[in-house]
Amino acid sequence: MAIFNFFGSILGYLLWFLYSIFRNYGVAIILFTVILKVVMFPMSVKQQRSMTSQSKLADKQKELQKKYANNQQKYNDELMKLYEKEGVNPGSGCLMTLLPFPIMLGIFYSVIMPLSNTLHIASATVQQATDYISKIPGVASASGLGLYPELQIIRHFETLRPNLTMFSPADLDKIEFFSHGFRFLGLDLLSSPQGSSFLTFLWIIPVLSLVLSFGTQFYTNKSMGQAGQTGCTKAMMYVFPLISVYWAFIMPAAVGMYNIISILASFLQTMVMNRYFSANQLTASKEASRAVTLELAEANVRPLPAAQQKLIADRLAAAPQQQKQAKDAGKQKQQKKKKSGSGSSDNASYMGSKK
Repeated sequence: MAIFNFFGSILGYLLWFLYSIFRNYGVAIILFTVILKVVMFPMSVKQQRSMTSQSKLADKQKELQKKYANNQQKYNDELMKLYEKEGVNPGSGCLMTLLPFPIMLGIFYSVIMPLSNTLHIASATVQQATDYISKIPGVASASGLGLYPELQIIRHFETLRPNLTMFSPADLDKIEFFSHGFRFLGLDLLSSPQGSSFLTFLWIIPVLSLVLSFGTQFYTNKSMGQAGQTGCTKAMMYVFPLISVYWAFIMPAAVGMYNIISILASFLQTMVMNRYFSANQLTASKEASRAVTLELAEANVRPLPAAQQKLIADRLAAAPQQQKQAKDAGKQKQQKKKKSGSGSSDNASYMGSKK
């Protein structure tokens, strides 16, 4: 999990930048999610193009299956050649489908380890603070965050501050500034739905995650039709909603909120893709681009001088007559050979009879 912790540290820089501007972690997560979606939008368009190309190759793939039904290795080789010829990457669709997992895990490590990954305080200092927290009885059970000691420091900072002597004054100021922005729409983003009462309304987060995940996956696959029905998307249509609702239930509410915002952003992105980057539009755009390329290539061809054009035209016009003359000459030659052969045969017969 070290790689996800490193990823969380990278994402933490962006979260801290947004938080320092808006001073609310919920708003920072919303803007963070939107920025990620905008950055990854070109990859989503590329995925759509890849899926469209794979859909167009479906008939050719079936032909290969029939042709090499008894030779799986030959079928795989020919299929790879077909993908290479058509410029299709069969794994690109799966990449974008699986990409939300490392991002969510990175967000998770950024949220549960805010001192290390968001505020980027020295690891040795953070370790001293968490060791101190672990020796205080009742803090973990009272906060419901026993597995996340750094979150305990953020949540109980006002009470613990006099004893947090391992931090520098600058670190203490950063932690204090950070500890005041975790209330969003009446929800405590530091708490987990798993350890909270019904009246906290944190249960809304996993419920919304489940409903929105299933709804968005169903709409996406239905709108994309056969172009979106790859093995990865079929599996993720059922697997990812269940995983997301479980994570939203056991993790701090900030992680579940990111998941909800990410799902809503994905839904809006799908609507935009269907409006401007549908399979039919991408195909038409590709054909139009090809036509423009051919026109430009023809425009770059310089015409021959008039004298050379006339000479070529005369040669083309005379070519049929020359071919006819050559054909007639060939026939006459063959007839002469036949006559010559017949004469030799008569002479041979005459000489034989004379003897």
